[in-house]
Amino acid sequence: MRKPVIAGNWKMYKTVGESVQTALALKPLVANANHCEVIIAPVFTALKTVVDRLDGSNIKVAGQNCSTEVEEGAHTGEIAPFMLRDVGAAYVIIGHSERRQHYSETDTMVRRKVQAAISSGLTAIMCVGESLGQRDQGTAEAVVKGQLTGGLSGLTASDLDRIIVAYEPVWAIGTGRTATPEQAQEMHAFIRRVFAEGHSRDAAQALRILYGGSVKPDNVGALMAQEDIDGALVGGASLKADSFAQIVNYRES
Repeated sequence: MRKPVIAGNWKMYKTVGESVQTALALKPLVANANHCEVIIAPVFTALKTVVDRLDGSNIKVAGQNCSTEVEEGAHTGEIAPFMLRDVGAAYVIIGHSERRQHYSETDTMVRRKVQAAISSGLTAIMCVGESLGQRDQGTAEAVVKGQLTGGLSGLTASDLDRIIVAYEPVWAIGTGRTATPEQAQEMHAFIRRVFAEGHSRDAAQALRILYGGSVKPDNVGALMAQEDIDGALVGGASLKADSFAQIVNYRES
């Protein structure tokens, strides 16, 4: 049975002090959330401090990005995945739509980052998703399939244990719009089928697929009730401890 994952992407928000304050406020609110894995992704500058302050809790920490390189070297501004592991991160978000859109990340770059993350002992949360124009043009599935196969090609069977996929319809991020639970389920089921074609049915059944697109306390329950939705990648609603805790504790609402 797939254990759900609720992950909070804090994007480029919060100083170190603010990150610690939010993390410590969240800690008791989700302490009994044994039904899912809880992950937060602070900015790079806060990672080590947040990891230290959450030691012994059930909250894990992720980086928001990583380099394609697995060894240290002359790569100004980059952070190698082993450096994320060094400060205590267990996960890393790769290929977020904002990285693809604003920083020109290609499927090739995403694939290299995924492989670098896995080889460094991290679990990669790889994002896929279509724009509104692509959905309206009827190419959403083709776009998502291309991102999925392009980002995950070349992986071995043992690598697949360190892969989580996040489906984030670009048109529903930060817009207040959300794919209906039925729309989200349809794409999640499609992703699982594509994954089975590229790997195996067993691997596809084990794959955890998160939904990311304006997830809030009032819609998480309906989303999580869908067969192929295994969690959420939460943006704005994860910036406040109380709202993120409500999403984590969706079973209680």
